[in-house]
Amino acid sequence: MFTGIIEEIGKIQGIQKGARSAVLSVQASEILEDVHLGDSVAVNGICLTVTSISSNGFTADVMHETLNRSSHLRIGSSVNLERAMAANGRFGGHIVSGHIDGTGTVSDIRRDDNAVWYTVKTPLPVLRYIIEKGSIAIDGISLTVAKVHKDSFSVSIIPHTASLTTLSSRRVGDSVNLENDCIGKYVERLMGKGSRNRDITAGFLTKYGF
Repeated sequence: MFTGIIEEIGKIQGIQKGARSAVLSVQASEILEDVHLGDSVAVNGICLTVTSISSNGFTADVMHETLNRSSHLRIGSSVNLERAMAANGRFGGHIVSGHIDGTGTVSDIRRDDNAVWYTVKTPLPVLRYIIEKGSIAIDGISLTVAKVHKDSFSVSIIPHTASLTTLSSRRVGDSVNLENDCIGKYVERLMGKGSRNRDITAGFLTKYGF
Protein backbone atom coordinates (compact mmCIF):
# COMPACT_ATOMS: atom_id res chain seq x y z
CA MET A 1 0.00 0.00 0.00
CA PHE A 2 1.23 3.50 -0.89
CA THR A 3 0.14 7.08 -0.32
CA GLY A 4 1.19 8.74 -3.58
CA ILE A 5 3.71 11.01 -1.85
CA ILE A 6 6.87 10.63 -3.96
CA GLU A 7 10.13 10.13 -2.07
CA GLU A 8 12.60 10.65 -4.88
CA ILE A 9 13.07 10.62 -8.64
CA GLY A 10 15.03 7.64 -9.91
CA LYS A 11 16.21 6.64 -13.36
CA ILE A 12 15.86 3.49 -15.46
CA GLN A 13 19.38 2.12 -15.88
CA GLY A 14 18.54 -1.03 -17.77
CA ILE A 15 15.68 -3.07 -19.24
CA GLN A 16 16.21 -6.77 -19.79
CA LYS A 17 13.31 -7.92 -21.94
CA GLY A 18 11.99 -11.45 -22.05
CA ALA A 19 9.35 -12.89 -24.36
CA ARG A 20 6.47 -11.41 -22.34
CA SER A 21 8.15 -9.88 -19.29
CA ALA A 22 11.06 -7.67 -18.30
CA VAL A 23 13.57 -6.96 -15.53
CA LEU A 24 14.05 -3.29 -14.66
CA SER A 25 17.23 -1.85 -13.17
CA VAL A 26 16.41 1.37 -11.35
CA GLN A 27 18.92 3.93 -10.11
CA ALA A 28 18.04 5.28 -6.66
CA SER A 29 19.65 6.69 -3.54
CA GLU A 30 17.33 7.94 -0.78
CA ILE A 31 14.99 4.97 -0.68
CA LEU A 32 17.93 2.55 -0.49
CA GLU A 33 18.43 3.56 3.14
CA ASP A 34 15.56 1.26 4.08
CA VAL A 35 14.86 -1.17 1.25
CA HIS A 36 15.24 -4.93 1.52
CA LEU A 37 14.82 -7.89 -0.81
CA GLY A 38 11.14 -8.59 -1.32
CA ASP A 39 10.03 -5.07 -0.41
CA SER A 40 7.44 -3.28 -2.53
CA VAL A 41 8.43 -0.08 -4.33
CA ALA A 42 6.10 1.99 -6.51
CA VAL A 43 7.88 2.89 -9.77
CA ASN A 44 5.82 5.51 -11.61
CA GLY A 45 2.86 4.18 -9.65
CA ILE A 46 3.48 0.51 -10.43
CA CYS A 47 3.93 -1.72 -7.39
CA LEU A 48 7.07 -3.79 -8.01
CA THR A 49 8.98 -6.25 -5.82
CA VAL A 50 12.67 -5.63 -5.19
CA THR A 51 14.65 -8.65 -6.42
CA SER A 52 18.20 -7.36 -5.92
CA ILE A 53 19.90 -4.32 -4.39
CA SER A 54 23.17 -2.61 -5.29
CA SER A 55 24.98 0.46 -4.00
CA ASN A 56 23.14 2.72 -6.45
CA GLY A 57 19.85 1.03 -7.19
CA PHE A 58 17.68 -2.07 -7.34
CA THR A 59 16.10 -4.46 -9.81
CA ALA A 60 12.50 -5.62 -10.14
CA ASP A 61 10.62 -8.08 -12.31
CA VAL A 62 7.77 -6.78 -14.47
CA MET A 63 5.19 -9.31 -15.63
CA HIS A 64 3.13 -9.40 -18.80
CA GLU A 65 -0.05 -7.97 -17.25
CA THR A 66 1.86 -4.95 -15.94
CA LEU A 67 3.49 -4.28 -19.30
CA ASN A 68 0.08 -4.34 -21.01
CA ARG A 69 -1.55 -1.87 -18.62
CA SER A 70 1.23 0.66 -18.05
CA SER A 71 3.14 3.27 -20.03
CA HIS A 72 6.35 2.03 -21.60
CA LEU A 73 9.67 3.02 -20.05
CA ARG A 74 12.99 3.53 -21.79
CA ILE A 75 16.57 3.44 -20.54
CA GLY A 76 17.27 6.88 -19.13
CA SER A 77 13.62 7.58 -18.22
CA SER A 78 13.10 9.41 -14.93
CA VAL A 79 10.64 7.64 -12.61
CA ASN A 80 8.82 8.50 -9.39
CA LEU A 81 9.75 6.25 -6.48
CA GLU A 82 7.89 5.54 -3.24
CA ARG A 83 8.41 2.81 -0.68
CA ALA A 84 5.40 1.03 0.78
CA MET A 85 3.66 2.98 3.52
CA ALA A 86 4.93 2.37 7.04
CA ALA A 87 2.24 1.63 9.65
CA ASN A 88 3.58 4.42 11.86
CA GLY A 89 3.87 7.03 9.10
CA ARG A 90 1.70 10.01 8.18
CA PHE A 91 -0.93 9.38 5.51
CA GLY A 92 -0.28 12.45 3.39
CA GLY A 93 -1.92 11.39 0.11
CA HIS A 94 -4.66 8.81 -0.50
CA ILE A 95 -4.88 5.02 -0.66
CA VAL A 96 -2.74 3.94 -3.63
CA SER A 97 -2.40 0.22 -4.34
CA GLY A 98 0.19 0.42 -7.10
CA HIS A 99 -2.11 -1.51 -9.45
CA ILE A 100 -2.50 0.53 -12.61
CA ASP A 101 -6.00 0.82 -14.11
CA GLY A 102 -4.76 2.14 -17.44
CA THR A 103 -2.87 4.93 -19.12
CA GLY A 104 -3.63 8.45 -20.24
CA THR A 105 -2.06 10.96 -22.60
CA VAL A 106 -1.11 14.49 -21.60
CA SER A 107 -3.20 16.64 -23.96
CA ASP A 108 -2.58 20.13 -22.56
CA ILE A 109 -0.22 21.92 -20.17
CA ARG A 110 -1.07 25.45 -19.11
CA ARG A 111 0.59 27.75 -16.58
CA ASP A 112 -1.69 29.59 -14.13
CA ASP A 113 0.40 32.03 -12.09
CA ASN A 114 2.51 29.78 -9.82
CA ALA A 115 0.55 26.62 -10.65
CA VAL A 116 0.51 24.43 -13.76
CA TRP A 117 -2.60 22.75 -15.16
CA TYR A 118 -2.22 19.32 -16.74
CA THR A 119 -5.06 17.87 -18.80
CA VAL A 120 -4.94 14.11 -19.37
CA LYS A 121 -7.02 12.30 -21.97
CA THR A 122 -7.99 8.77 -21.00
CA PRO A 123 -10.46 6.05 -22.13
CA LEU A 124 -13.95 5.86 -20.61
CA PRO A 125 -13.27 2.69 -18.54
CA VAL A 126 -10.78 4.76 -16.52
CA LEU A 127 -12.51 8.14 -16.75
CA ARG A 128 -15.80 6.78 -15.33
CA TYR A 129 -14.26 6.52 -11.85
CA ILE A 130 -12.75 10.02 -11.88
CA ILE A 131 -14.75 12.72 -10.10
CA GLU A 132 -14.15 16.41 -9.48
CA LYS A 133 -12.32 16.96 -6.16
CA GLY A 134 -11.65 13.23 -5.98
CA SER A 135 -8.24 11.58 -5.90
CA ILE A 136 -6.19 10.21 -8.81
CA ALA A 137 -2.67 8.80 -8.98
CA ILE A 138 -0.71 9.95 -12.04
CA ASP A 139 2.57 8.05 -12.36
CA GLY A 140 2.15 7.25 -8.68
CA ILE A 141 1.62 10.87 -7.58
CA SER A 142 -1.40 11.49 -5.35
CA LEU A 143 -3.31 14.40 -6.91
CA THR A 144 -6.72 16.05 -6.62
CA VAL A 145 -8.91 16.19 -9.71
CA ALA A 146 -9.80 19.81 -10.47
CA LYS A 147 -12.04 19.31 -13.51
CA VAL A 148 -13.57 16.41 -15.44
CA HIS A 149 -14.30 16.73 -19.15
CA LYS A 150 -16.00 14.49 -21.72
CA ASP A 151 -12.88 12.49 -22.50
CA SER A 152 -10.28 13.88 -20.11
CA PHE A 153 -9.62 15.39 -16.69
CA SER A 154 -7.42 18.16 -15.32
CA VAL A 155 -5.25 18.62 -12.25
CA SER A 156 -3.53 21.75 -10.97
CA ILE A 157 0.02 21.28 -9.70
CA ILE A 158 1.86 23.49 -7.22
CA PRO A 159 5.60 24.17 -7.78
CA HIS A 160 6.60 21.90 -4.86
CA THR A 161 4.89 18.87 -6.42
CA ALA A 162 6.32 19.60 -9.86
CA SER A 163 9.87 19.98 -8.55
CA LEU A 164 9.86 16.69 -6.60
CA THR A 165 8.25 14.51 -9.27
CA THR A 166 8.55 13.74 -12.98
CA LEU A 167 5.54 15.93 -13.83
CA SER A 168 7.84 18.88 -14.49
CA SER A 169 9.39 16.96 -17.39
CA ARG A 170 6.12 15.80 -18.92
CA ARG A 171 5.18 17.19 -22.32
CA VAL A 172 2.01 17.13 -24.44
CA GLY A 173 1.72 13.68 -25.99
CA ASP A 174 3.45 11.84 -23.15
CA SER A 175 1.82 8.70 -21.76
CA VAL A 176 1.22 8.43 -18.01
CA ASN A 177 0.09 5.65 -15.66
CA LEU A 178 -3.28 6.13 -13.97
CA GLU A 179 -4.74 4.52 -10.87
CA ASN A 180 -8.27 5.42 -9.82
CA ASP A 181 -9.32 5.88 -6.22
CA CYS A 182 -10.23 2.34 -5.16
CA ILE A 183 -13.40 3.34 -3.28
CA GLY A 184 -15.53 3.94 -6.38
CA LYS A 185 -14.59 0.59 -7.89
CA TYR A 186 -15.56 -1.32 -4.75
CA VAL A 187 -18.86 0.53 -4.40
CA GLU A 188 -19.74 -0.25 -8.02
CA ARG A 189 -18.88 -3.90 -7.53
CA LEU A 190 -20.96 -4.19 -4.36
CA MET A 191 -23.99 -2.55 -5.98
CA GLY A 192 -23.65 -4.18 -9.38
CA LYS A 193 -25.67 -6.91 -11.04
CA GLY A 194 -25.36 -10.23 -9.28
CA SER A 195 -24.37 -8.62 -6.01
CA ARG A 196 -25.76 -10.22 -2.86
CA ASN A 197 -25.96 -6.77 -1.25
CA ARG A 198 -29.38 -6.03 -2.74
CA ASP A 199 -30.33 -3.85 0.23
CA ILE A 200 -27.56 -1.39 -0.66
CA THR A 201 -29.20 1.01 -3.09
CA ALA A 202 -28.69 4.66 -4.02
CA GLY A 203 -31.65 5.50 -1.78
CA PHE A 204 -30.15 3.55 1.14
CA LEU A 205 -26.83 5.38 0.83
CA THR A 206 -28.53 8.79 0.58
CA LYS A 207 -30.63 8.06 3.64
CA TYR A 208 -27.54 7.41 5.74
CA GLY A 209 -25.55 10.39 4.51
CA PHE A 210 -23.41 8.90 1.75
